[in-house]
Amino acid sequence: MDFELNEDQQAFRRAARDFAERELAPHAARWDQEGHFPKAQLALAGQLGFCALYTPQPLGGSGLSRLDATLVYEELARVDPSTTAYLSIHNMATWMVARWGRPDLAGQWIPRLASGTALASYCLTEPGAGSDAAALRTTARRTADGWCIDGSKAFISGAGETELLVVMARTGGPQADGISAFAVPADTPGIRYGRREAKMGWNSQPTRAVHFDAVQVGPQHLLGQAGEGFRMAMRGLDGGRLGIAACSVGGAQGALDAACRHLCERRQFGRPLAQFQALQFKLADMATELTAARQMVRLAASRLDRDDPHASVYCAMAKRLATDAGFEVCNQALQLHGGYGYTRDYPLERLLRDLRVHQILEGSNEIMRVIVARHLLEQPDLEHLR
Repeated sequence: MDFELNEDQQAFRRAARDFAERELAPHAARWDQEGHFPKAQLALAGQLGFCALYTPQPLGGSGLSRLDATLVYEELARVDPSTTAYLSIHNMATWMVARWGRPDLAGQWIPRLASGTALASYCLTEPGAGSDAAALRTTARRTADGWCIDGSKAFISGAGETELLVVMARTGGPQADGISAFAVPADTPGIRYGRREAKMGWNSQPTRAVHFDAVQVGPQHLLGQAGEGFRMAMRGLDGGRLGIAACSVGGAQGALDAACRHLCERRQFGRPLAQFQALQFKLADMATELTAARQMVRLAASRLDRDDPHASVYCAMAKRLATDAGFEVCNQALQLHGGYGYTRDYPLERLLRDLRVHQILEGSNEIMRVIVARHLLEQPDLEHLR
């Protein structure tokens, strides 16, 4: 197994790092404090191909691999996990429209989504259907002119400021195969947005409830076939989980870098903190856990890139490991900063707040454990996991 990045991948990583230092780092703290959604910077990211990273080139995307995409997310998240995490969600929704949208719909939306001049939200979670996504109650019934959507979604990233909503709604029976997916313009009559949620982190992206009151859409807005929505949602979440995992690795790397600098600069008891062996050991453990998480993310991405039948399990393992390890690395980095880490003069408290939610969204880490455990108990031959 080759763990080295090729020249193209190193170039993607450098481009992402340059963009992050130039367009995100100078503003991330202010966006967090002011709750500013940086649509201008997202459009600039679109000019570099970052808004449709793994959408195929013939459809207007960058055509990169999932592994390539994780490299980009990691570099951006080193300075701004919040904005990068939204970018990951946008990429997931864009890919779903490109993958399952009808040609006229994809032709209308993908160029705009890929360029960042239009942004997308992913609408799966409901007030009563979080981890149990198959229990969603939003409905879509056939009409003479298409579909009529009724219901509510909760905790939708970007809602109220994005242009397209990828919506999961029930068109059939109570099971998962009764769910369908729709691409709905965000300004369609009958759509209402709730208040902006006051959150612990992720403050550079708005989060709102979305209400659908007899929202009428044409037949071309159905993605794929009726009844395929839950399968599409889970396929999309494989990429979404990798994206969030990569954001956790990136944010933790930013925290580890800050901790190393601080220990070299800060003096106590007449010598730099970096000379204290107890603190050196802490750094070593943080770097080891972070490297293990990074390699797990890249392994899962490579499995997804080659359509491995067990890729979803690897994505679940990567998401669980990277988000838990990423948060813990940030927490330890803040501890190494002492009281300074608790202030907004340093990036640690922002990185910590932004990474905490990664253990919850795109399927909580408890659900990731359910996915992995179920696979272990159902598979008679686990050779593929060795």
